[in-house]
Amino acid sequence: MNEPFGRSPEETDPPAQHEPDTSTALPDLSGPLTPSGNLRRRQLVSRFFEAAQTGAALLAVVVLGIVIYSVASRAASVLSLSFLTHSPPLVSSEAGGGIAPEIVGTIVIVVLATVIAAPVGIMCALYLTEFASTWTANAFRLVLDLLNGVPSIIIGLFIFGLLVVGHGQSGFAASVALAIIMLPLIARATQETLLLVPAGMREAADALGVSRWRTVRGVVLPTARGGILTATVLSVARAAGETAPLILVSAAYGNKVTVNPFGHALANIPVYIFESSEAADPNGFARAWGAAFVLLAFILFANIVSRTLSRRSALSR
Repeated sequence: MNEPFGRSPEETDPPAQHEPDTSTALPDLSGPLTPSGNLRRRQLVSRFFEAAQTGAALLAVVVLGIVIYSVASRAASVLSLSFLTHSPPLVSSEAGGGIAPEIVGTIVIVVLATVIAAPVGIMCALYLTEFASTWTANAFRLVLDLLNGVPSIIIGLFIFGLLVVGHGQSGFAASVALAIIMLPLIARATQETLLLVPAGMREAADALGVSRWRTVRGVVLPTARGGILTATVLSVARAAGETAPLILVSAAYGNKVTVNPFGHALANIPVYIFESSEAADPNGFARAWGAAFVLLAFILFANIVSRTLSRRSALSR
């Protein structure tokens, strides 16, 4: 076969393969791995932040332990069964007495506030997650966040002007004030719980031709029941310790156990702690520490219950 014109046979041969450049040595991938300086630095940084986070957690536990120990040690002199079942003495300087009216009044106020706030908060969360458009949901969440950030004293002043002026203090006014505080907590926490319900459950109900409201009532709510209860209990624990609104709307109470929240103020533990600690009397100080321990025990118990409900809800899913 004739060669192409103007080219020699040597030029038509394929180019010779060049030998690889061995001037730059490649790492030996078959050898054992050895940490480099960069790896050591990352390990040190990781260990430092792990230690810092562990220390922060331990610090929080230590602070809580100090608070509990301080309150319990100062309340030990008055804590007894009679302290929980008897009324305070008519004269604050007298020794003995208890906080039975305050315990009953606090329970009535908080239960009534929960009855007011829980349905409204759950309905708000259902509207945000199931029915609202994106723009409406964002605006509604902003309103709830702003309401959650309003100082409790402002809420107390609002309820004072709305329900107390011209009518007098009452346990119902105190419940409404606490319900406003609880509402955004219940709504936002319930919303986060509803968002955890798998979308496939809603899609399965839609595929069966079930209406949206029946899907919410029969599928979404039963699935999120544990989280909703947890949100409600946490909001109760938050509202039970509020003092500023109760000073304005339910502070002029008597010395007897009563459960009627309408028409007159109800005794409550936060206001009792405030008034007893302000009086220059050692017996009043001791009873104030005892009431503080009872309130602290209730809040701790409520948080334990909420954690238990949350754990059971997670296991059921």
